[in-house]
Amino acid sequence: MIRDFAEHLQTFPADSPLQVLDNPFPEPVNIRLVLKRDDLLHPLVSGNKWRKLKYNLLAAREQGFTTLLTFGGAYSNHLSATASAGQAFGFQTIGVVRGEELATMPLNRTLAFCKSCGMHLHFVNRAEYRCKEDPDFLAYLVHQFGPCYRLPEGGTNELAIEGTAEIIPEIVEQLGYVPDYVCCPVGTGGTVAGLAQSAPAETSILGFMALKGIDWANLQPGPSGFAARQAEVLPKLIQDYHFGGYAKTTPELIQFIRSFEQKTGVFIEQIYTGKMLYGIYDLARKGFFQDEATVVAVHTGGLQGRSTMLDTINQ
Repeated sequence: MIRDFAEHLQTFPADSPLQVLDNPFPEPVNIRLVLKRDDLLHPLVSGNKWRKLKYNLLAAREQGFTTLLTFGGAYSNHLSATASAGQAFGFQTIGVVRGEELATMPLNRTLAFCKSCGMHLHFVNRAEYRCKEDPDFLAYLVHQFGPCYRLPEGGTNELAIEGTAEIIPEIVEQLGYVPDYVCCPVGTGGTVAGLAQSAPAETSILGFMALKGIDWANLQPGPSGFAARQAEVLPKLIQDYHFGGYAKTTPELIQFIRSFEQKTGVFIEQIYTGKMLYGIYDLARKGFFQDEATVVAVHTGGLQGRSTMLDTINQ
């Protein structure tokens, strides 16, 4: 049965091709930009969320768990992906959601989707949510819901990094050579940690922060920081393109994304991938990259969080 489950995990996602982007930006820049299309892995469990979940799902099944429990905010890509993956692989799912006031409000699109997949939504206040790693709070959740395989907020743990570490070897095989740079957005740090773990010495890893005030030393939970412990070469974290903080945006970013989508036909969102691509564009026009550098940008999916502002006609 475990072998069948593992085979199902391998065949569940589609391919993640590379797409060369010719002139995708508002003005030409002298780099070769290639997009790693992890957004195509699955329509609902896409991008880095699938890579983070894959080995955790296998571990949960091997350990005999039938329920996944995890944490997130009202618009969490991770909650959405966990709910969908749980439904696809036969797990019950519980989402501990930040904001007890949401329990009495109409569900937004993300939470409504989670519920439609069978996820039980457990709303807690912000003080309780900050205790999500506290043993007493976790014991309370187990007492209330029974044995659960626990996934951290954002899905980042050791097994998640094992999954995201597979991105670099895929890129090298698909390109046929080692790229100069591989870039990804950074939230909880699981994807950039995986890239750093498997990157060859010739490749620089750039992580574009989607939130402000975080550095590599405190990016990961735990007393020793497992991502820093595993990385062969620490990535460079770019702090200048968060556009005000997590899930914040500006008219400039929205216009940039609209232009990018019109030129390439590739849909992105404003929380993660849009900010990364703007950062690559801005760094390139400032001369950060050497001429004709091959820059691979990882599209981490998350299109369920795409703003409706991107679909309005720019007057």
